[in-house]
Amino acid sequence: MPLNIFRSRSGNGIFKGQPKLPALTMISTTKACELGGLKNIGIHTARWLHTIGIHTKKDMQRFDPLNAYRILKAQGYPVNLNFVYAWHGALRDVHWNKLPAALKTELRAALADAVKPRCPWAGNDPLYRRYHDQEWGVPVHDDRRLFEFLILEGAQAGLSWITILRKRENYRAAFDGFDPRRVARYDAAKIKRLMRDPGIVRNRLKIESAVSNARAFLAVQKEFGSFDKYIWRFVDGRPIVNRWASLKNVPARTALSDAVSADLKKRGFRFVGSTIVYAHLQATGIVNDHVVSCFRHRACARGA
Repeated sequence: MPLNIFRSRSGNGIFKGQPKLPALTMISTTKACELGGLKNIGIHTARWLHTIGIHTKKDMQRFDPLNAYRILKAQGYPVNLNFVYAWHGALRDVHWNKLPAALKTELRAALADAVKPRCPWAGNDPLYRRYHDQEWGVPVHDDRRLFEFLILEGAQAGLSWITILRKRENYRAAFDGFDPRRVARYDAAKIKRLMRDPGIVRNRLKIESAVSNARAFLAVQKEFGSFDKYIWRFVDGRPIVNRWASLKNVPARTALSDAVSADLKKRGFRFVGSTIVYAHLQATGIVNDHVVSCFRHRACARGA
């Protein structure tokens, strides 16, 4: 899984992560009634929302009802599709059964997607979930994509992966679409300009390593025909499909990542320690580390 995945998930309220919810008997009826006055929101629903930090209509406006649904469901509250309808109706001051049919269809599909079983690290952040659902663990054979992940994972060292994902498009623009030939030609002046770019991680060692790694990447392409052929030969061209029951079983490094890391270092690559390399192998589908209960495990095993 991505490195330091939980670093930014701190705090006690719903807006900073999943809280430990107090018993309903501890909830103030007066505060609950502030929500209970809204259309569709009864006293029990208002109390449930209060336990997760939602006290007013303004709170509802700034929070995703699907996130609220997932958290309440995980805590054992009897929420269902009508909860999501009621939320949207309350914000529009209409009874939930008066919502447009098209909106109901959209909400029904969104909820079905929201409750799919995923690797726990995917969390509730839409960007994270999209990355998990569409990219992580899918076998990659395109050299430019492989180089992109090398740059991004090197930049991640010491940071959370979500930080890098949020800067990804800035990196794409700053590093010429992750074209290794162009990056390999960067000189001191270009590096100086990158050090002033607020859209990327302005760490000189990481920026310089991206340039030297591009040159090493080109050397590998010249020797093997492509970086794809080079990296996939470590697994004889076939992904390793693990069957982890729990996130706690997933390793941070393996004998495979140790071997790949050592070989990359020998070829002049930097910021390619075993842990970073293992994250690269996971991200590019060379290793499938989706937990078996995740809906993406089987799809990635098929190379989807």
